[in-house]
Amino acid sequence: MDEPVVGVVGDDVSDAVAAAGVDPLYDTPSSVREAEPTAVVATSASALSRLVDAGVVSPVLPVDVPGVRAVPRAAITEAVAAVVDGRFETSSVPVVAVESPLGETRALFDVMLVASEPARISEYTVRSRGDRVATVRADGVVAATPSGSAGYARRAGGPVVAPELDAASVVPVAPFSTDAGHWVVPTDDLTLTVERDETAVELLVDDRTVGEVEPGASVRLAPGRPLAVALVEASGGRFA
Repeated sequence: MDEPVVGVVGDDVSDAVAAAGVDPLYDTPSSVREAEPTAVVATSASALSRLVDAGVVSPVLPVDVPGVRAVPRAAITEAVAAVVDGRFETSSVPVVAVESPLGETRALFDVMLVASEPARISEYTVRSRGDRVATVRADGVVAATPSGSAGYARRAGGPVVAPELDAASVVPVAPFSTDAGHWVVPTDDLTLTVERDETAVELLVDDRTVGEVEPGASVRLAPGRPLAVALVEASGGRFA
């Protein structure tokens, strides 16, 4: 039987992983995915997002990551040992597949269309399963997954979505109208469209800037392959 290998993405915590008696593989998300390790330690929200974008399939142990059931940094060694020994459960965390004229990617936390320059307004239409939900004039619009709904979307006025739901919290960013709404809609066949050419609009996926979206172009969201998160005794609760 091959010796267990644990990947590490983010901060270098290889010493803590090695202390659990396993080989640490500290590398890029793509290289870690291709190595098919026993598990992967993600030490930040950015690291976890990049693993999702790379299509990781091994169980992931998040460390100090808000929005998912993560373990504290002080518990890395014990948590890795538990995963390698099989003393863990797996939770499926929703991931969104994002399709736009700029290509395809994946989001763990949120998808945003936003004006490239601060305090500039454009117009956006939100559609769910072909039906128009709303058209808003705002700096931008964000669609957050359950994992991301407690982050930026909540600060913009949106609700927190239960972790197990395939739904998105959709919220205007700095809307022109003071009575603009926010919505919880299914993530299957959800589209965000840029309606005007008054200012350049960028597509942001988690913490990554994908590029500029032209007027009339749409960004389509759909459920992607879920992320497998390893749950151990030190993991946080459902609404982490």
